[in-house]
Amino acid sequence: MISTLLNAIEQLTAFHAEEKARARKIKREQNGRNDRHYGIGTFHMFCDSVVYSAFPLPEKLQDAMREEVYQFKVSPKVVTPHKRGKAQHFVDSEDDVASEAQSHYSSTSDVTSFTEDVVIDGAEEQASVEDYEEKLSTCIDNMMDKSTKTRQSALESLRCAFSQKLLSDFLSERKMTITDSLERCLKKGKGDEQSLAAAVVTLLVLQLGSAGEAEQCFLSLRPVLSSILGDPTASMSARQSCATSLAMCCYLATDDIEEVANIMACLEGVFVSAYPCGNETLQNYGPARRALHCTALNAWALLLTVCPPSFLRNVLESHLPKLPTLLTIEDVNIRIVAGELIALLFELAIEVDEGFEYGDLTELCNCLRDLATDGTKSRAKAERRRQRSIFRDVLKGVEEGEAPSETVRFGSECISVDSWVRRRTYHAFREALGSGVCRHLQQNELVRDIFELGPPLLLDGKSLKNSRLSRFERHWYNSAAFKARTKARGKMRDKRADVL
Repeated sequence: MISTLLNAIEQLTAFHAEEKARARKIKREQNGRNDRHYGIGTFHMFCDSVVYSAFPLPEKLQDAMREEVYQFKVSPKVVTPHKRGKAQHFVDSEDDVASEAQSHYSSTSDVTSFTEDVVIDGAEEQASVEDYEEKLSTCIDNMMDKSTKTRQSALESLRCAFSQKLLSDFLSERKMTITDSLERCLKKGKGDEQSLAAAVVTLLVLQLGSAGEAEQCFLSLRPVLSSILGDPTASMSARQSCATSLAMCCYLATDDIEEVANIMACLEGVFVSAYPCGNETLQNYGPARRALHCTALNAWALLLTVCPPSFLRNVLESHLPKLPTLLTIEDVNIRIVAGELIALLFELAIEVDEGFEYGDLTELCNCLRDLATDGTKSRAKAERRRQRSIFRDVLKGVEEGEAPSETVRFGSECISVDSWVRRRTYHAFREALGSGVCRHLQQNELVRDIFELGPPLLLDGKSLKNSRLSRFERHWYNSAAFKARTKARGKMRDKRADVL
């Protein structure tokens, strides 16, 4: 019964593809005729014949099966008219028929494997790319709309698109238009719009970096980003996004050490207020201001990884004695950021001078050890667990010069994050790209050059499929990992472990 159903679905899918191609061909020849409905009608007749011939079942059951098969029907493309305050929405269900069929029969594993092996025709793939670029062009135009909601919707769509796909060629032809639109959003917008625009600036520079056109874009937008960062009346979310954007764009687009020093000075002007005042007392700031301090410290640390040794010596003298004072702040996020920055500075100091010695190392290690074993009940359990885990690594980095090691796998490749410099760099890219970091690690030449991965690999579909683990291998690996975790957890929970 199941095999008969699968054969019927396979016939329906193949016939639908043929009818769709036939309808398009006739439509090109005869512009005055709507052959789309002709193809659908023929498709429905074929559905009836398949259902009644493949399933010698009672009439009621046949009718139910036919209703299920009609889930494949196609609705025409609809473009809703543009209204003030609302962005345009595109509904293109014709190109989503295969995905609808796959989700409708997702409970059958054989059908899922069948849909994964469907080969898309070259002409249909080209049409899909053109349709995607058309939607991106619409979003770019909507950035100049009078409605704030429309502009924010367009910026959010561009942010998702730039992080998930590599669009260097498409953006290279429109970089001036996009740059002018982003500058207008940063100057005229408020709050969320400025935050989204700054995030899109980062991704735009990341996309254009592989084409060598990122520096011009960054230099034209740097003044407005710096202005928002230093504006105390701007929203905290916008200032945080501008701090991250300035650091990432400077890291990606320029090699001028003077430009790097200027951006670092802007960031210092933001987080220096977190240091104690003249009477050695810390000011009490709210959560929003503390979040801005954390973002500025992380952005400043990213640029610190590309500074020359002469600049690093000045930083070590001016900031390393002050950073331990941030470890006593109540906000766990700023304590963690300060601890990671201390470990990063120690690693860079040893690279500059192998005989580097910190003045009051014993007191610093005692403070780090207290945070690594903190059991204060007034703090949340998850907060304490996160703090202890990170400060154990920080303490080991300060005392022994070791960094936590982490392996990041993407496709058939992997990178090793085995130093504090590499850790800060990878975390910065992961925060900017989100779930699209693996795609850019695989395809973006600039990102691959930063992480020393070489040129992108050219893998066909068969090679990609062979590189994946089978279902049995994944099940075996997860079972072994679960067993190991259970044993380790049980041993730690056993009271006899204290005796042993």
